[in-house]
Amino acid sequence: MELLSGAEMVVRFLRDEGVKYIYGYPGGAVLHIYDALFKEKSIEHILVRHEQAATHMADGYARATGKAGVVLVTSGPGATNAITGIATAFMDSIPMVVISGQVPSNMVGTDAFQETDMIGISRPIVKHSFMIKHPSEIPDVMKKAFHLAESGRPGPVVIDIPKDMTNPAEKFEYVYPKKAKLRSYSPAVRGHSGQIRKAAELLLAAKRPIIYAGGGVVMGNASVQLTELAKMLNLPVTNTLMGLGCYPGSDRQFVGMLGMHGSYTANLAMHHSDVILAVGARFDDRVINGAAKFCPNAKIIHIDIDPASISKTIKADIPIVGPVDSVLTEMVAIVKEIGQAPNAETVASWWKQIDEWRGNRGLFPYDKGDGSIIKPQAAIEMLCEVTKGEAYVASDVGQHQMFACQYYRFNKPNRWLNSGGLGTMGFGLPAAMGVKLNFPDADVACVTGEGSIQMNIQELSTCLQYDLPVKIINLNNGALGMVRQWQDMVYNSRYSHSYMESLPDFVKLAEAYGHVGMRITDLKDLKPKMEEAFAMKDRLVFLDIAVDTSEHVYPMQIKDGAMRDMWLSKTERT
Repeated sequence: MELLSGAEMVVRFLRDEGVKYIYGYPGGAVLHIYDALFKEKSIEHILVRHEQAATHMADGYARATGKAGVVLVTSGPGATNAITGIATAFMDSIPMVVISGQVPSNMVGTDAFQETDMIGISRPIVKHSFMIKHPSEIPDVMKKAFHLAESGRPGPVVIDIPKDMTNPAEKFEYVYPKKAKLRSYSPAVRGHSGQIRKAAELLLAAKRPIIYAGGGVVMGNASVQLTELAKMLNLPVTNTLMGLGCYPGSDRQFVGMLGMHGSYTANLAMHHSDVILAVGARFDDRVINGAAKFCPNAKIIHIDIDPASISKTIKADIPIVGPVDSVLTEMVAIVKEIGQAPNAETVASWWKQIDEWRGNRGLFPYDKGDGSIIKPQAAIEMLCEVTKGEAYVASDVGQHQMFACQYYRFNKPNRWLNSGGLGTMGFGLPAAMGVKLNFPDADVACVTGEGSIQMNIQELSTCLQYDLPVKIINLNNGALGMVRQWQDMVYNSRYSHSYMESLPDFVKLAEAYGHVGMRITDLKDLKPKMEEAFAMKDRLVFLDIAVDTSEHVYPMQIKDGAMRDMWLSKTERT
């Protein structure tokens, strides 16, 4: 029998669970845990400079690996600083376990120093939360937390631990629990075979079918099965923002991202389709534009692990609840069993129409200008060229995010990391750090803007301490670009507080943190400077790229319209 304190149990469990990294920031309520962590050499703790960055680092790690990221923060402001990152993970279904310290249990509710109700504050944005009531329950609670975070529809789980539960003087029996015991939690492990067969038959009979694949395919490890089905039936494939990379972005059958800033081809193909196979996607408002006019002639097959997501926004004709990998595996088998190929003439006719929409312009055409100024689109295209489309790309939120998802060709899953649901500025740099820590030999880029990067720029200090040589691609247009775009289009160019009239010298700032800074203002310098930056394998390089200040992101769906209703430029609309 092994006797451990509550603090030692926390650390020992994390080791036994196979956790490699903890991202955190110490404080009074978790000092017992930090002392126990000091003695554990198999887990690396990353000391961030702000707790929000800890959650985003854990998030980035989780998106790239599929495993739960682990965060350790103290009570009060430490816990509340983590809230934005928890909400970010919750909106995008990212597995995370957040361990928050709490004041001693006999002081809970007394407004003690650094006390906040972490369970109450986080309740709407977690999959589940626990308060430790006795040290002996720590191993079982933590096993449940990891199981909940990583199974079914993934998400963040909070464990709130009062300081007296980690008292080093009190020892209890420790046994690593091999299984989580949860009576009321049993996510589906396979889909309904009858529904899957109906879906396969409907797809085979369709005249204008399309696959609409989201982040659930990435997190559900179903890219191989999705690609096999699409190839078997010669189906066009579109991705949500979160789903990019689950189908090869450079493949002929990929018609681009869909939605608010989706491709002309993808949005028109969706609108005119007669059967939509929605896989691991939730018909988000940024995709469908308006529910009343969404794809009026389409039958909907909806596959999702979360039954609450099905028919929540758009009614499914054939709902299938289950893990996307097993459902698609069974669907592929049924299609092979039926042995009936789609009508060749019908398929050819549908592809002819799609190729007419695609035309010779590519998925996202833009005016390249006269070369006197760097277009943000060109910067992303160059990033894709220099990294050969193989980089892990984390982005912040805004125009640069949309340019990144439009012009970087993601051919593999888990390579694109961004805050899709919450739209969190400041996400990009710490998310990239979480990836680089786990994949030190990979190219990892953070695409950002001068607004977003300043939200968590203090993490440049963390990058130096832990040798995290990410490459920062700052598309600097001197403004909050997406805000300014809306002000251009909706508010008659009344730029209310969207221009940043005072900006730091990012080159000097990067150098002050011990890194390399480069300023690029001429298009001819873009390629050599970017190649130089990525050749510096052991240095963080901050590329401050001056881009066209007037550029907008297009297409852009017209509010309350159908999917086919888009602005194509400042003066042209469908």
